[in-house]
Amino acid sequence: MTSWRAVRIIAGTFILLSLALGIPGSPVFVSPWWLAFTAFVGANLLQSGFTKWCMLEGILRKLGIAPGC
Repeated sequence: MTSWRAVRIIAGTFILLSLALGIPGSPVFVSPWWLAFTAFVGANLLQSGFTKWCMLEGILRKLGIAPGC
């Protein structure tokens, strides 16, 4: 698995998890403040699309995950 794919998998997992924890109708609802985490992940994805730099990808590369698509 490459760092590019790992970033997408991790971001998608974080978004789905924070939505489950932040939407009042969810059976695992904790607090609507979890939706702020959803916005944070989305903002980071948007930023990385414009700047071509992602902190998570750098961390994953340092952990030994191969770069690339």
